[in-house]
Order: sequence, then C-alpha cells, then structure tokens
Amino acid sequence: MSRADEIFIKNCTDIIENGVWDTDLPVRPRWLDGTPAHTVKKFCIVNRYDLREEFPMLTLRRTAFKSAVDEILWIWQKKSNNIHDLNSHIWDSWADESGSIGKAYGYQLAVKHKYKEGEFDQVDRVLYDLKNNPSSRRIMTNIYNFADLNEMHLYPCAYSMTFNVSGNVLNGILNQRSNDVAVANNWNVVQYSALLMMLAQVSGLVAGELVHVIADAHIYDRHIPVVKKMMQNKQFKAPKVRLNPDVKDFYKFTVDDFILEDYEFNKIDEKFEVAI
Repeated sequence: MSRADEIFIKNCTDIIENGVWDTDLPVRPRWLDGTPAHTVKKFCIVNRYDLREEFPMLTLRRTAFKSAVDEILWIWQKKSNNIHDLNSHIWDSWADESGSIGKAYGYQLAVKHKYKEGEFDQVDRVLYDLKNNPSSRRIMTNIYNFADLNEMHLYPCAYSMTFNVSGNVLNGILNQRSNDVAVANNWNVVQYSALLMMLAQVSGLVAGELVHVIADAHIYDRHIPVVKKMMQNKQFKAPKVRLNPDVKDFYKFTVDDFILEDYEFNKIDEKFEVAI
C-alpha cells in the first residue's frame, strides 16, 4: 500500500463518518445541471509525506501524473494565467474568451517586488534564498492577494508555500484554504511534491517532507458513492519518480524530465463531475 492510499482512505473515512454537512446553507458551487453542490467536510486536516521514502501517488485510482506536473510548471515556471499555455482543459471553466483566468495563480507569482538584494518575483526570490540564504525562516510564497481578488476568476485554493532547509534537506508546507478531496487532493500532493523535487535539485538539496495543511477538506455529495467504492480497491506499492539529473536550472525543466516508474493503479469506470 502506498502512503498516499493510506492517507486518502483515512481522510475520506473521517470526513464521511464524522464530517459536517452544509446542506442547510446556501452554497456557491453548482453541478452542471444547476443543482447546488453540497459537501460534507472536516476542518483542518494535516497530512505529511516524506519524499525520501516514496513518491505520494494514489494507486486506488490513476492520478494523471503528466497533466499534474504540466499544471505546476504552468503556474510556477511559466507563471502564466492563460489556459493557452496549459496542455490540459482543467481550467477551461474559469477562463474568459482570451483564455485568461484573471490576476490569479501564475500572475501573482510573476509580480516583482523590491528587496535590498534587488528585484525578484516570488519564485526567483525562493530560488535565490535557497542557494544564498538557506538558513532563512522567511522562504515562502503567497498568492492570496486581497487587492486583486476581485480580478481573479477563481480565488486561489492552494495559496501559499513555506520552505525550510534542515541540513541538506528541503521541506515544504503547502497551505490550502479548500480541497475537493475526491478530485483534487492527490493531484495537489503530486504537484507540490514535484515542485519540491525540482527546487531541491537546482539548489543542491534533497527533497524531504511535504506537509499539506487543508482548512476545509470536503467531499461533494455526488462523489461519495464513488469514493466508497474506490476505497475498496486493491492497493499497490507507490510508484517511483526520478528527475533528469542533468537539469540544474529550474526554468529548464519539462514534463519529460520526470521519469515515472512502476506505476500500478486501479481503473475505475465512474468519473467525478467537477462542481463549478
């Protein structure tokens, strides 16, 4: 059994059995047929994944690895807010006619700020500090910019990363205000594990722990039957993920520089509808 499977089953069981329903409240999300999309949730779930032990990817069902990595590159490397720079359609519902999702995600990471060492955007500041000031307790990013929220087509869900170097190990905390556990939980874990690996490699460090803090961890009403069925699936060992060791520049990584090996997973016929 992979660690990701164990955590997923534990979280989903806890949410379904002990969570709080919002069926008596007005909710923003809707299903495609216009029906309110209600959830059952738990407040503040914290999960830890040690990348030195295994890569945290579900085997209970397939996680689209290349698409997940492509999206994290779109946000952190391309610093884009336009779906035309993305090789999947996961953001189509939030894009305007030009392909923009507004002043969200990559847009926020690309904004430059002045420091005594010079001008940096948020990503370049992280890269600079990991190499030049690894003992700093201020290596972090935050894309939940209140001044620009009204110009974002979707408020950021995964909104901040805090990095900490312990010896030669790079650890990170991902803070997420909201997480659709069935659809997006492992997707986000895979993405930010990949990000931690990239940043560690170009900084001469070893990728260590990813700590995932979720304020509102929820399962949508229409997802519960599929989740219950999925949790009964056979569990396999976690796959292996390696990076092309020749890449030393964060901006040179491509999806093809991630080598996925021995990934066994269950095929499920049901699809998770995404609430908009």
